[in-house]
Amino acid sequence: MSDPTRQASTNPARMPDTVLDLHLRLAQSATQRQFSEVFGDLGITQTQLTTLLLIADNPGTSQADIGRALQMDRATVMGIINRLEGRSLIERGQSSEDRRRQTLYMTPAGTAMLPVARDRSAQVGQWLRERFSDAEFLMLGALLKRIHGVDIGGF
Repeated sequence: MSDPTRQASTNPARMPDTVLDLHLRLAQSATQRQFSEVFGDLGITQTQLTTLLLIADNPGTSQADIGRALQMDRATVMGIINRLEGRSLIERGQSSEDRRRQTLYMTPAGTAMLPVARDRSAQVGQWLRERFSDAEFLMLGALLKRIHGVDIGGF
């Protein structure tokens, strides 16, 4: 005869705190909703914003550099770049060192959007910070970096 107490304690469906991927997905969904509320009128996605900020902070970077930094494939990055360029927020150029390399730069319209985007990004960051103590917030960042293994600051 089986012990019902033991079954309940080992049944993963009854142990949602151990299903970390579910919690990560739910946290991502909540963060995405907050981002959409704050950025909705700008018509920009989180990935487009991150790409825009990387280009602003690294003028002359390439699509390949963006792809490596964000761990995205070439086709996905090209779609993001095409959309940003289509909105006249960035422009492509040609590397003077390597003719095969396209460089990326901010346009005046993209540069004009940056202060608003950075301010709103800070709002989303504040929304996240409010959920944690300072130590927890720093720990969360460190733990998430351990999962994804990307050092954006090292871009």
